[in-house]
Amino acid sequence: MSKELPNNQKQNEEVDLIVFFNLIGNAISKVLDFFKSIFNTIFSSIIYALKTLFKSWKIVLGILIISFILGFAIEKSKPTVYSTEMLVEPYFNSKYQLVTNINYFNALIKNKEKETLKRIFEVDEEVINSIEGFEIEPGPESENDRLLQYEEFINQLDSVRAQEYSYEEFLENRSVYAGRYFLIKAYAYKSDVFKDLEGGILESFTNDYTSKEMKRRDTLIEIQKQNLYEQLEQVDSLKQFYIEVVKTEANNKKQNVTLGEFTITSNDNSKTREFDLLKEEQRIRNEIKKLEEEKIEQDVIFEVISSFQRVGNNSSTIFEKYYVILPVLAFVLLVLFFFTKKIITFTLNYEE
Repeated sequence: MSKELPNNQKQNEEVDLIVFFNLIGNAISKVLDFFKSIFNTIFSSIIYALKTLFKSWKIVLGILIISFILGFAIEKSKPTVYSTEMLVEPYFNSKYQLVTNINYFNALIKNKEKETLKRIFEVDEEVINSIEGFEIEPGPESENDRLLQYEEFINQLDSVRAQEYSYEEFLENRSVYAGRYFLIKAYAYKSDVFKDLEGGILESFTNDYTSKEMKRRDTLIEIQKQNLYEQLEQVDSLKQFYIEVVKTEANNKKQNVTLGEFTITSNDNSKTREFDLLKEEQRIRNEIKKLEEEKIEQDVIFEVISSFQRVGNNSSTIFEKYYVILPVLAFVLLVLFFFTKKIITFTLNYEE
């Protein structure tokens, strides 16, 4: 009797496992059947809609031809828009004034403030009438440019926050003003007016703030250069001092030479000291050179990397053509119409 109990228990466990796996299999089958039914319903609906389209192909083809002709007529009747681009590098935070003025120009164009536009761009009314609008966006930048911006930003944070702020988070939250270059796009109904607009746009960089920023930078550079020149004079004085010490030692052959608070002994390595002074002099001269290069590189409010082309390009693409948009839109509406009609018919028949 004691031997039969373990065998019965083993058989019960096997039965339980079989029942458990059967339940899992049934559940998976029901889930698969559910998704299969959804797929079949969608597939059947699409086939029914296409079937109806094929049955009514004459109507569909006629509507597509009419929409194509209508789109082509609209395309020919509307004026051609030309565009060109200018790539600029603003300095002294003049990019904020630039973006503000571009929005201001678009507002003037929208409100047809022709006299104001004529004064800004210094052009005649014919050119003003041909302007369609302007756009501004961050210019092209490489991955290295973005990494340098990220490193510069991280250096401004404390060590704890810097470790938590990722590169992806920086790219996601940075402002449109963060870039170094800006791309200005101009749109017009005439292809040869863009050079006339260039002067007015370039004037929009300058304001009182940017001029003060430039003067402040120049003043700081002059102060730094003056301090470096004073350091250079001190280094020259020390060099002359060590030369005199060496001459005195050579003439008097003394062990110690005292000059004021400084005591130079014959054990001091004069050559090493002179070499250190030469290195310090070279460092100071390099700092002065960097300051002069900075002033030369940014001696203006902005730099034009590439200016407007003399003749603009047609700005519309094939996907913006009415003879493409209208037939596609008509076909989509037809599919939706037949699909909706099929659903309504199916619903009414199902109730019967």
